[in-house]
Amino acid sequence: MKTPIFAAGVLGAAMAVAETPVLTVYTYDSFISEWGPGPKVEAAFEETCGCDLQFVSGGDGAALLARLKLEGARTRADVVLGLDTNLTAAARDSGLFAAHGQGDIALDLPVAWKDDTFLPYDWGYFAFVYDRTRLETPPTSFRALAAAPDDLKIVIQDPRSSTPGLGLLMWVKAAYGTEAPEIWAGLAPHVLTVTKGWSEAYGMFLNGEADMVLSYTTSPAYHLIAEDDDTKAAAEFEEGHYMQIEVAAKTATTDQPELADAFLRFVLEEAFQSVIPTTNWMYPARLPAAGLPEGFGTLISPAPLTLPAEDAARLRDAALEEWRTALSR
Repeated sequence: MKTPIFAAGVLGAAMAVAETPVLTVYTYDSFISEWGPGPKVEAAFEETCGCDLQFVSGGDGAALLARLKLEGARTRADVVLGLDTNLTAAARDSGLFAAHGQGDIALDLPVAWKDDTFLPYDWGYFAFVYDRTRLETPPTSFRALAAAPDDLKIVIQDPRSSTPGLGLLMWVKAAYGTEAPEIWAGLAPHVLTVTKGWSEAYGMFLNGEADMVLSYTTSPAYHLIAEDDDTKAAAEFEEGHYMQIEVAAKTATTDQPELADAFLRFVLEEAFQSVIPTTNWMYPARLPAAGLPEGFGTLISPAPLTLPAEDAARLRDAALEEWRTALSR
């Protein structure tokens, strides 16, 4: 039998643990990997918040939104980190997100930004990454890729679960409009496989299973800076490159609104933004005081392609059907 003193000690410890507020952030797999921003972000925020920051992995951005819609008001999420501008219109229409309340904010984005719900934390351009030692002359456009020999293989991601996968659909649509079905018909023979998310696709590419992988213009910076490997490069396409802006937002049902607001403020602070270039391998929404790492200067600077969030939402179903039709033949 426990003594009263021991029992009191246990009760006191339990109450101390219970009193530590928990902030639950849904995000994508690579963000919270051991090499991603998650561990550093968690440590830095917990130093200031007096809370327990818990990241929950939910696949890529499109899968995150699908999960949140399924959970509805029952969701545990206080903040969602990892949606992008191809998803924000649908996310807003869901009614599951609340205003961030930060007013106008200063950002270092290549486009103007004004949104009362979604806060950008990084951005980049989609691209097909290749290995210079395996592919000496990469295609320089979607048409060139479609016209390449059938044995040139690419790995892409599913637009229903992956933000890069959806970004590719919007990239083709923004560049070619009504000619998008023709482009997809030409690309289909080159698609080795379609993965659920980015991590699986990039892993296949690194294992030599495909010549090119859908990723970002910034991906080669990882190999150059972290591995001292300059063999990876992004193929620059004549049509331009579709831009992705990743965002964070507070859920409307959070039971930790003050903590959620504090985290959204933190997202744009130096402690968060400074780790983005060399952990998430994207451009930060606010340039850190030290600037970008030296290797970023070697990256291509493509012509940007964008679609307003409302247009991306309107075109999504048609673009998805074009993709599905081409790949099912």
